[in-house]
Amino acid sequence: MKIKVCGMRQAENLRELAALQPDYIGFIFYENSKRCAEGHITPELLAELPASIKKVGVFVNATTDTIKATVARFKLDAVQLHGSESARQCAEVQALEVEVIKVFSVDDRFVFENTLLYESCADYFLFDTKGKEHGGNGIPFDWELLQGYLSPKPYFLSGGISLENVPHLDKVRPKPFAIDVNSGFEQEPGLKNIETLNELFGLIRNK
Repeated sequence: MKIKVCGMRQAENLRELAALQPDYIGFIFYENSKRCAEGHITPELLAELPASIKKVGVFVNATTDTIKATVARFKLDAVQLHGSESARQCAEVQALEVEVIKVFSVDDRFVFENTLLYESCADYFLFDTKGKEHGGNGIPFDWELLQGYLSPKPYFLSGGISLENVPHLDKVRPKPFAIDVNSGFEQEPGLKNIETLNELFGLIRNK
């Protein structure tokens, strides 16, 4: 199972995380987020990251031009669309030759058929808890709902993942391609607890 750590924006914290070799690191380019990376990171800082770590830009209802410029500036490997972006825009972003992760907010009324429109224009889906914020709410949704997901499209599982509930990941079906962690491993918004992340990596990679 792959690991994505999202919401990074402090240079030394980022270097410490990179030493753990996550598969993906997410940088939020949404000005209303407490973890917005704009103004805190530089292209030079991201260029230090090993090529094995994919750099993900997280956007919420941004224009395709804005996404294109940010991808070029920071040499992003993937784009996560965390708003109400259309399938058409999703395809436009995919044309930028980056991986596209389309996010869906899940509660007990979510209909997994909503993903069908995006099958051809997203490389992955990400299922997060429906909450007042666009991610980082720190609350898991009922993972049993995922039994209603019948697509072969690989997905990231997000929303309130912590050391306490990681042991339950073995029971999730269909099995996630990756987990996406954020607020459950923070000292404060944008500052990750490297010690607890190291524990997480051990738990996931020793399965």
